[in-house]
Amino acid sequence: MLYAIIAEDIENSLEKRLSARPDHLARLQILVDAGRIIIAGPHPAIDNKDPGTNGFTGSLIVAEFDTLDTAKLWADEDPYVKAGVYKNVTVKPFKKVFP
Repeated sequence: MLYAIIAEDIENSLEKRLSARPDHLARLQILVDAGRIIIAGPHPAIDNKDPGTNGFTGSLIVAEFDTLDTAKLWADEDPYVKAGVYKNVTVKPFKKVFP
């Protein structure tokens, strides 16, 4: 089943994000290689693909996991969680309708 992992950053998270980003991306790549990622990316803090020093306000990952508990456990181990980038992470089932 698909699950949405919706994360909200702490204020001024950019430095922590940049520090943990290589480990975060490497971990996501494992799901990409397994064909389990539908979409993943950050929410820019301003209306621009490259927000520069404005940074980001959070992230969205939609991926396939066996259970909700498995998705939650995976999200809890995210390098951004461990680095203190996120102040809140919500994981919930997702039903893809389009495309």
